Amino acid sequence: MSSRLRMILFGGVIGTILAIALFSAGLTVGMSLPQSETVIIESPTAIAPPTSIESPTETTFPLPTPSEDLETFSEPFWGIWEIIHDQFVDQPVDDMELIRGAIRGMLDALDDPYTSYMDPDEFTQANMPIEGSYEGIGAWVDPDGEFLTIISPMPNSPAEKAGLKPGDEVIAIDGEDMTGVDGNLVIRRVLGPAGSSVTLTIHREGEPELLEFEIIRETIILPSIESEMLEGNIAYIHLFTFGDDTVQDLRQTLDTLLAENPKGLILDLRFNGGGLLDTTIEVASEFISEGIIMTEYFGDGTEHVYEAQPGGLATEIPLVVLVNGGSASASEILAGAIQDHRRGRLVGEVTYGKAAIQSWIPLPSYGGAIRITIARWLTPNGQQIHELGLTPDIEVLLTEEDIEAERDVQLEKAIELLTLVEE
Repeated sequence: MSSRLRMILFGGVIGTILAIALFSAGLTVGMSLPQSETVIIESPTAIAPPTSIESPTETTFPLPTPSEDLETFSEPFWGIWEIIHDQFVDQPVDDMELIRGAIRGMLDALDDPYTSYMDPDEFTQANMPIEGSYEGIGAWVDPDGEFLTIISPMPNSPAEKAGLKPGDEVIAIDGEDMTGVDGNLVIRRVLGPAGSSVTLTIHREGEPELLEFEIIRETIILPSIESEMLEGNIAYIHLFTFGDDTVQDLRQTLDTLLAENPKGLILDLRFNGGGLLDTTIEVASEFISEGIIMTEYFGDGTEHVYEAQPGGLATEIPLVVLVNGGSASASEILAGAIQDHRRGRLVGEVTYGKAAIQSWIPLPSYGGAIRITIARWLTPNGQQIHELGLTPDIEVLLTEEDIEAERDVQLEKAIELLTLVEE
């Protein structure tokens, strides 16, 4: 089975990388620990986020000096604090964990799935993907089902070599039952130092008994871009994320492909869950020569318009963009701008539907960081896609029959459209 088809096996599920714990996506920005504020756009389920962008003042969060109103509101908190220290059966309690729990609860009360607290371990792991590698087994996964589910092993990864297959469910790790354990926490147990082993107990559909796989972890290199020339002189680029090196990698790739004078270009954004905002605008500018890329709206009513930057390498070549339910956030900004400017046609399935922008703020005093939604964005034509997604110009669903036959019908449709352009 080709690595490309492997990436699209489950069209309705976000393909998140088995790289880190809780935040996506598979995808996005980074920060210089522990001192920068970072603005990112990411997939809600991506577990392969970030690096660092320029922004940089150290942010500390000492407990505030209570005003009269704050004292009134905080009385129940400190009352409960005293009760815990006086009456809880297991003493001494960990004050730092209590503070972190309070921070987590305060953010949870905002009822925004993208505003949350990362403990120090989660925050450290959230910086892995932007670095381009991590230590684990190498698989795209879905953490949101009853059990952590393998979407696809990465090509030549320990997961593939061990024999893991799409649809495998992780029932136990090193003999410990994972029933009822959050999929993001299961991911953290699969990760580990290169050279160490982990035993996964797997439920595989059609197998009468559970299967066991002992896998030796390795350093997994996370690709930013894959490309090739397809038959019929059509260029193909698969963009996996919007990271620190993506723009440079993309321009090098375009230089190489365009030198062969292709008749058209296919940009594959399937299972791309998001990334850095600045990177997204720069990537979009490689395909769109002028005009608005997106508009973001803040809570105070202000707005900021992002426009295409000059000098794009692929602003004229016929273009088709592949999308699916795993195309989220930054991918949707790019795809939405291409669609609204009629720069190319979208082929595939309705995208995820995430139009929120987060700021990642380290908490040096308490460890970890918070991510908080600071703005929402619209496409150039003012289209609101949050929780709706982008509808492709040509909808092509990937069926179970296609998967079994190893047919990428979405890619085939894109090739057909570009072939017709010349004819």
